[in-house]
This record gives sequence, C-alpha cells and structure tokens, in this order.
Amino acid sequence: MLFLDVDGPLLPFGGSSSLSSADAGNPLLARLDPAHGTWLGALPCELVWATTWMDDANEVVAPLLGLPALPVVDFPGEDPPGRVHWKTPGLVAFAAGRPFAWLDDEIGAADRDWVATHHPAPALLHAVDARHGLTRDDVSTVAAWLRHLSP
Repeated sequence: MLFLDVDGPLLPFGGSSSLSSADAGNPLLARLDPAHGTWLGALPCELVWATTWMDDANEVVAPLLGLPALPVVDFPGEDPPGRVHWKTPGLVAFAAGRPFAWLDDEIGAADRDWVATHHPAPALLHAVDARHGLTRDDVSTVAAWLRHLSP
C-alpha cells in the first residue's frame, strides 16, 4: 500500500506549470506532472490518498494524472501527542498491520519513531521535497522497497 499526499509531493510549492488549461479553479493544479500518474500506476501496490484533499483528490487530481479513483484515508480529528504528524496514527490504523509506504513532504523523525513503535509490519516513510515535488528518484526508492518486501 502506498499513501499519497497531494500538496507538496504532487503539487510542488516551487514547481513550474505542466498543464496550462486544466486548473479546475485551482492555479496550483498547473503544477501537476502527468508523468506522475504513469510512475505511480506502474508500482505493484495499492495507491491510497492521504491528503487534506480527501475525496476531491479523486474528482480533481486523479483524472489529471490518469489514475482511477483511489481509496481515501479518513483521518481522526485528534492531534497526536508531541511532534508526530496528525496523519501518522490514521495511516497506521488504515494499514491495519499491512506493510505500507508513505510519500509526504511533512514526514519527520517523530513519525518514523511512532510508526516503528505502533505498526508491526514494514513501513517506508519517504519525505518528498515540496519545492520540487515527486521525482523519479522518489518513485524508484518506493519501487526498490516494494521489491525488497517480495523478492
């Protein structure tokens, strides 16, 4: 399973425009790279939205990337203690003991520690540089991790 954030990884904050006319009312959508849909869709895992976009990711982002509708994590309303990202407990709960990777621009050491303590299966928490967004190297890291899970 691969959890995907939108703002930062797929919509870089410092990126250039790829799609000129398909902004659907949001000028940041011009920063989507259609290649990301191909890269992500080729990974041998279930893709899941882990974003504040919630169901809007399926209505707006997925079609622009050529992805089908994906499951969406419904996050609890409580913030976890300390420096743990508010998404982290919800992702662990959604994974329900299954291995997962997570692509987000806000992953930190506290999240890695929390997942290591609270999640029994392997997990890859990969921080994407929000200035540039998802790169081929980021996707290659996930692909290598997935290969390691099932040689």
